[in-house]
Amino acid sequence: MAKPRLQHTTVIISQGGQDAARAFYGGLIGLEEKEPPLSLAHLHVVWFNVGEGEMELHCSPNGTLPVDDEQNHFCLVVDDLAAYRQRLTEAGIAITEADPIPTRPRFFCRDPFGNLLELTTIEGDYRLAQ
Repeated sequence: MAKPRLQHTTVIISQGGQDAARAFYGGLIGLEEKEPPLSLAHLHVVWFNVGEGEMELHCSPNGTLPVDDEQNHFCLVVDDLAAYRQRLTEAGIAITEADPIPTRPRFFCRDPFGNLLELTTIEGDYRLAQ
C-alpha cells in the first residue's frame, strides 16, 4: 500500500474575497490559478497549483474565518526568501519572524483573511546541521 500524500489544503476566505485571494496568492505569492471542477461552481472557491502532481491550495468562502492562532498554518517553499520578504513588505504585509530551524530560514505572514502562512527555503538537511 502506498503512503498517503498531501493533495490539498483549504484556507477560509471572506464572502466575496475571491479577488483578494487571487491578488495575494496569485499576484504576491505567484501561484498559478487552477479551474475548480464545474460541480463546485456553486461554492465560489478559488484553487491554485502549489506543487507537482495535483498539489493544490483551495480558498473557500464557506466556513469560519480563522482566529488569531499562532499554530495553524501551511508552509510554502520558495527559491528566494529575501525576494518574497521584500515583495510582501512592500505590499504592506506584516512579517513575523520565526524560531530558527537549521538550514531552513523562514518567516510567517497572514493573508488578507487572517490565515497564517509560513515561507521558507530549504538549504539542506536540518538533522545534519544540529
